Amino acid sequence: MKTAPALATALVLSAATVLTAAAPACPVPSRSPGSSAPPAAADRLERFHRQPLAWSPCREPQLAAVGAECAALSVPLDYREPWGRTLSLAVSRIRAADPAKRRGVLQTNPGGPGDRGLDMPLALREQLAPGTAAAYDIIGMDPRGVGASGGLDCGLTRGTWLRSAGSGTGDGSGTGEGGGRGGFEQAWRLAEADADACWNKYPDVLPHLTTRNTARDVDVLRAALGEQRTSFFGQSYGALLGAVYAQLFPQRVDRLVLDSALDPARYGIGAFQDMAGANERALDDFAAWAAPRDAAYRLGASPAAVRATVEGLVRRAEAAPIAVDGFRLDGARLPVLLAVCQSDDRDSALCADVLRQLLDAADGKPVRAGAALHQLLTLLLAPGPDAGAGLASTLAVLCDDVAMPRSAGWYRDAVEHSRATEPVFGPVYNAPVPCASWRSAPLEPPVEVHNAVPALQLHATGDTHAVYQGALALHSRLPGSRLVTVPGRVHTLYLNAYDACANQAVDTYLSTGALPVADTVC
Repeated sequence: MKTAPALATALVLSAATVLTAAAPACPVPSRSPGSSAPPAAADRLERFHRQPLAWSPCREPQLAAVGAECAALSVPLDYREPWGRTLSLAVSRIRAADPAKRRGVLQTNPGGPGDRGLDMPLALREQLAPGTAAAYDIIGMDPRGVGASGGLDCGLTRGTWLRSAGSGTGDGSGTGEGGGRGGFEQAWRLAEADADACWNKYPDVLPHLTTRNTARDVDVLRAALGEQRTSFFGQSYGALLGAVYAQLFPQRVDRLVLDSALDPARYGIGAFQDMAGANERALDDFAAWAAPRDAAYRLGASPAAVRATVEGLVRRAEAAPIAVDGFRLDGARLPVLLAVCQSDDRDSALCADVLRQLLDAADGKPVRAGAALHQLLTLLLAPGPDAGAGLASTLAVLCDDVAMPRSAGWYRDAVEHSRATEPVFGPVYNAPVPCASWRSAPLEPPVEVHNAVPALQLHATGDTHAVYQGALALHSRLPGSRLVTVPGRVHTLYLNAYDACANQAVDTYLSTGALPVADTVC
């Protein structure tokens, strides 16, 4: 079990990385110096492109230990009015180890949306082949509205809005807080409260925390670094950001790696709904793995029996929360825990242990939670203050990027429609989202991605966060790309070191610029 889930946005959870601020946070935009009159169109962004970056040692210990430098980048809050208010973004740099062989800069984004990226260069440098890492200045950024770049603090106490609207069983009495019949109303109230909390605090800033604007920030950073072109490595939502950047600034792209990208055409409520089916398939795969191991885990001797065990446990948690490890796990949260647990097929044994412990606890047996179960329960039920900040940033980007259905009836119908084929996860990924109560429509339409920029795509066939069908759809709209397909269930391949063949393709491409001659199945 990894120390943090691969989350998104369309991801299951937004888990903010805990970092010491490496550049001044700027929660309130400032008025830029100079005349308030708009400059000529030709140099609307020139002063941002030409700004000097004052690099100094990063204050975050892990970055400082490898000699990373940090700086603050000034960008417009609203690119339609670049002479107006500005934001200060925290950026980091690990210089190329061999200046004589330096190729250029490699910008990065870890995903989310809402994940901090200041320490991404460290993680990427550790995974890259030494010769590849030595050829690039590797650049990180806390995107606008995240972490040290004006990170939001809406007072949210949860790490995710995701919760099951309930299995639809029971007598309909009670509040539904455990995910029973009243679970839909509870999910709607909580989602609405999350949206209101952010809008009450950040009405002027929220509309501008978009993927389109973050891509513009990436290009301002490229120019401020003095580069004509930039390479980019993005995973999960970060890969979607990379695709958007390539669409907006195709002439500025050097080498582009898109690891486990979301389909831009499904981004939003469609991506959430896709995750329901993907997680049901993952549960079936897990059941097929667990059935021959019934003697060890006692989950069922056939795949159908294992699935019945899981569905029965969800219903039991709805009726009475499971007391374990000092927590009370109800039916609203249990399916979310399962989605995190099964997102990587290398964790099947740990996931089976988690289920066995939960079943024993539901039976009233004394249970000492193992490390994996303790981690999952803490992540979901006691996530800490940084999780709420990560959730706020996630919501800002998702809800500002794309409009989502606003009627409670739409979500109720979607939940009911999902039950027959997606009994465990349909009520999670069709449940109300805070974007349904967002107070502003997106200021700009989503970017339609369709270009011939060369790119390397990586994707696992069983990805439960960004479905493989979405990778195929994106690939069809990027005719200059090559797709490396990896059989298996994992979200984000390269940094997870899931498959040597996929990692070799990345190292070769970043080192030589050579894409595979054709799409590849590892």
